[in-house]
Amino acid sequence: MSETPAAGAAPLVQDPRDAFSFSQLRNRLLGWAPGTTLTLGIWGWLLPLISAVIGAVLRFVRLGEPRSLVFDETYYVKDAYSYLVSGYERQWPENANDSFNSGIPDVLLTDPEYVVHPPVGKWMIAAGMALFGSDNSFGWRFSAALTGTLTVLLVGLIAVRLFRSPLLGGVAGLLLAVDGHHLVLSRASLLDVFLAFWLVAAFGALLLDRDDGRRRLARALAARPGGGPPSSDALMYGPWLLWRPWRLAAGICLGLAVGTKWSALAFVAVFGLMTVLWDVNARRVAGIRSWPAAGLFKDGVPAFFTVIPAAALTYLASWAGWLRSTGAYGRNWAQDHPSDTWGWLPDWLRSLAEYHRSAYVFHNGLSSDHDYEASPWTWLVMGRPTSFFYESATNGVSGCTLDSCSTAITSVGNPLIWWSAAVSLLVLLFCWLGRRDWRAGAILAGIAAGYLPWFAYPERTTFFFYAVSFEPFLILALTYVLGLILGPDSAPKLRRFTGAAVVALFVLAAVLVSAFFFPVWTAETIPYSDWRLRMWMRSWI
Repeated sequence: MSETPAAGAAPLVQDPRDAFSFSQLRNRLLGWAPGTTLTLGIWGWLLPLISAVIGAVLRFVRLGEPRSLVFDETYYVKDAYSYLVSGYERQWPENANDSFNSGIPDVLLTDPEYVVHPPVGKWMIAAGMALFGSDNSFGWRFSAALTGTLTVLLVGLIAVRLFRSPLLGGVAGLLLAVDGHHLVLSRASLLDVFLAFWLVAAFGALLLDRDDGRRRLARALAARPGGGPPSSDALMYGPWLLWRPWRLAAGICLGLAVGTKWSALAFVAVFGLMTVLWDVNARRVAGIRSWPAAGLFKDGVPAFFTVIPAAALTYLASWAGWLRSTGAYGRNWAQDHPSDTWGWLPDWLRSLAEYHRSAYVFHNGLSSDHDYEASPWTWLVMGRPTSFFYESATNGVSGCTLDSCSTAITSVGNPLIWWSAAVSLLVLLFCWLGRRDWRAGAILAGIAAGYLPWFAYPERTTFFFYAVSFEPFLILALTYVLGLILGPDSAPKLRRFTGAAVVALFVLAAVLVSAFFFPVWTAETIPYSDWRLRMWMRSWI
């Protein structure tokens, strides 16, 4: 006895010729159910925007406190001011911090300064100073706060795209917005929050490229006059997909990331491999017979010649201030060191190459002791967060109403968020290896690129705040697990309700924990006993 599908239902058996229609190919490549269309929709924009607004409030309110340079702002803020004046770094007198803190930054010396970090992050700090002045701490930190807020928005939008859930997008954005580690880095003008932003932007661009590339592949294979499946020759290797604008955008973002800190080079390698593997798999799913060779040759080679030149040219452009100068450190090195072997190269290129060689040697040999150095082994459990600022006060001083008070900025994250995210990595590893979930693999790739390379330099002085480069991916990992707890839309009502209740309780608990730690993230003056109450580990002091 045969059965007839109900009205409106998909037929049980489909014509195999339809397998290569554009809609069928697109749905298969993107993992869509029939009839699905993926747009962010109003809630897909609104919930991440609400999270970003919350993040902005937390980052901009009292941004000028303390009204003095904190931690490594002593380097990067002053370098940024030097960029505004000269386009390159210049030296400062010994009392430069006192002058800067007093609102008198114009005490630059004429000699150039040797620095070992590239220019992008410092130019971004300089942009805020150009807008709001170099004589006040709000101006110093404006760009960091804005960049941190935009990162919250991007993480929320990426989560919507990854998990196809506006709710999870809002959750991801909110968790990053209220986490203290990212909050502290967004309220101080160090380079790492800018690095994190460009890395997240590159990841988002590659996600858009993944979708766009698969649509292009579906359209190219389906474009056959008269309909029907592609020819045998067409299915041997598949079409060329040369124009990939989102991949080009990713290359530019990666160039800006490397132009902020060289540690982004690991992301260039990992993200490049990731996007090519996505394309190789797309050709397999589309029915290309020689998909490994086709993916590596027809996708891998164009990807290399799109991402790498875009990143390299963007990075080179970030040195424009140094290149246009005549007095920057090392700018005239090639003129003073003629070479029979490399003399055919332009002097500016030889000088820039020597600068980079010197900086590389410096970074490799950086092993001086520091009170707040932290081994990468301790980062996921926050074994040694960095103290950016600490002052004690007595009764009647700085708003203190007790015998002893503390004003602190400590880069400790929200323990509930960080420790839960660390555990969630095991779940993602299982889902990637066991369930072949590409989303888990993509998130783990971002964490691996930002985290694992530091283990190759055990003698190097490292700090916990370096982890902010991959913190957005930790947040995505935690959101992935919360999505599993929440359950799919098709789950029974009781299952869905129970999952939603657990997720809501977790998010509420995370917000309450952040409220508890908020004073030691934002330099509020609190009783010394309250400060100690928030130092849960001896190593946090």
